[in-house]
Amino acid sequence: MILILFGVFFLMVFLNIPIAVSLGLTAMIGLSAGGFPFSMFPNVMYASIGKFALLAIPFFVLAGSIMEYAGISQRLVNFARTCVGHRKSGMLAVTVIVCCFFAAISGSGPATVAALGTILIPAMVHQGYDRGTSTALLSASGAIGIIIPPSIAFVVYASCTDTSVGALFSAGIIPGILVGVSYLIAAMFASKNVDVQMLPKATAAERWKAFKEAFWALLMPVIILGGIYGGIFTPTEAAGVSVIYGLFVGVFIYREIHAKEMVKIFVDAAVSSATIMFIIACAAVYAWIMTTSGVAADLSSAILSVSENKIIILIIINVIFLIAGCFLDANSAFYILLPIITPVLASLGVDMVHAGVFLTVNMAIGLITPPVGINLYVGCKAGEVSVAEICRKIVPFLIAGIVSLLLITYVEPISMFLPRLFGQA
Repeated sequence: MILILFGVFFLMVFLNIPIAVSLGLTAMIGLSAGGFPFSMFPNVMYASIGKFALLAIPFFVLAGSIMEYAGISQRLVNFARTCVGHRKSGMLAVTVIVCCFFAAISGSGPATVAALGTILIPAMVHQGYDRGTSTALLSASGAIGIIIPPSIAFVVYASCTDTSVGALFSAGIIPGILVGVSYLIAAMFASKNVDVQMLPKATAAERWKAFKEAFWALLMPVIILGGIYGGIFTPTEAAGVSVIYGLFVGVFIYREIHAKEMVKIFVDAAVSSATIMFIIACAAVYAWIMTTSGVAADLSSAILSVSENKIIILIIINVIFLIAGCFLDANSAFYILLPIITPVLASLGVDMVHAGVFLTVNMAIGLITPPVGINLYVGCKAGEVSVAEICRKIVPFLIAGIVSLLLITYVEPISMFLPRLFGQA
């Protein structure tokens, strides 16, 4: 059964068959090989996506689509530029800061790169930075979108492990900032010999004007996270609130969204949501077969038999997820690997909120890891650079990301300080 579940699946992936289809077809073959009734396929699919927590996904996707069309990208860039753009490496800092803010709105790495690439990459190149390094920095910073809340990856992880979404959201804030700072340091190191054209220092009036224009965009994550941690609404309800707020800002405040854009916004969000939910449904059947057939338990025992040292086991788990991130999105990887990894983490006494953070950081690094790192391809398109060039330029950011991952994995308070402060852990 192990050979069928993993061999057939990875064969299909290497044949360039879509992940969801690969998971679904492998699950059907697994059902037949294991003697399970085919009626389990639709039953498990429906049960996996019929969860209240997952209702947040289409709402957060729609909110991100709305804010993308609402014109917040340029406003966030202008505000960050007036604050730090005049300093040395200022545009590098602007890129990381804006990616963190946009990530807190969209919750998606590729969406962050796509929305900001056409603005920030030309701005960095105009200052004298190498186009490949600029594109690599944006691609890496965009991956922070699945770490900083609200995060679709956290919602999926919570549904797989029955973990609090609110606790995961608060646990992701400090690690997300840490990863952002590490990418900024890597970019400064990679550009240390660049002759940068400094921007003029913004006046107080220019900063105030930029702040007023960006205010409504900056307020969105405050409303979402403040409402969750203040006990006003649940994460799922916060997703609905974010849609209403986004529409209000886009239509009545910024006036960037008109009737003709509304149809495209809802269609884009519907397609993205359907893709995610289809992956989750097929992956859930795959995971059910692994668990029911005993494959997950056997693999868990195999990992634990390697060593009794917690440090070694956590390194093995991180390596597994880093490799998985090269080929799979976070949603697929969680459903496939968590049935195997969760018993191992439980035996080690690892808090599942803490585990959710460092496993998600693994998947964020996977977004910029060849050969399937989707952020790289979105960045190549936005920055007009070749895949070969960006693969060379991404190396310092991969090193920085792995260093941050090790810190987050072994220094638990980085993740757990805020959840414990808010009484969520």
